[in-house]
Amino acid sequence: MAAAAPPDPHTRRHLTWDGCFNVRDLGGLGHHTPGAFVRADSVEKLTAEGWAAAHAHGVRTVLDLRNDDERGADAAPRPDGITTVRLPLDGIEDTAFWEPWFTDWRWGTPLHYRPFLDHFPERVAATAEALAAAAPGGVAFHCAAGRDRTGLVSLLLLSLAGATPEEIAADYALSEERMAPVFTAVGRAEEVAQLAAAYRSHATSPYAEMLKVARWFDAPAYLAAAGVPETAVAALRARATGQPRG
Repeated sequence: MAAAAPPDPHTRRHLTWDGCFNVRDLGGLGHHTPGAFVRADSVEKLTAEGWAAAHAHGVRTVLDLRNDDERGADAAPRPDGITTVRLPLDGIEDTAFWEPWFTDWRWGTPLHYRPFLDHFPERVAATAEALAAAAPGGVAFHCAAGRDRTGLVSLLLLSLAGATPEEIAADYALSEERMAPVFTAVGRAEEVAQLAAAYRSHATSPYAEMLKVARWFDAPAYLAAAGVPETAVAALRARATGQPRG
């Protein structure tokens, strides 16, 4: 039987931003300070009230990890004082890498994280440097559902801030309970049950697979090998933990 995710002791990390379904603060995991980084599903669905909640939470930068063809119109204007940085993570133009994954159930799960990390260190490095260089204030980063690309960036940040593999995996698994409304909103509700069935048929779970990745991944070593300057790594860690660089 696949390992189940333990209860999350940090239940207050879930945030209510009207228009989004899968938003939570990384604060409280490892040495991560509340308000530094928030993971989310697509913020273009936010209402005016949702944007006000994001701003009130301290968010001043939004990092959009989606591909260009995924972007649509905002439901409400983005408030002054919040800067949007668009930096697609996937590298979807690399068809030699991606085409085999398009028909593989493991695409968009932790089972594709390690191949992705091995193949695209420059994209992960660019994301890390963008997060480190963001304007003062909190950063909300998102993809479409707030699970997979967002989960990979969360892995990076949480590993850097000293979260345990169990904490990282449990945080990833929290997104599963939020997927039904996310996928229903875009007319793809059946995909939630299909993915759950695929996990069961392979006697595994989102938590179990993310735990394997989190036990393997070493953020400082990975970023160094990817060519991220030590100063940028130190800045990102300081931002995540709220501690001075050093």
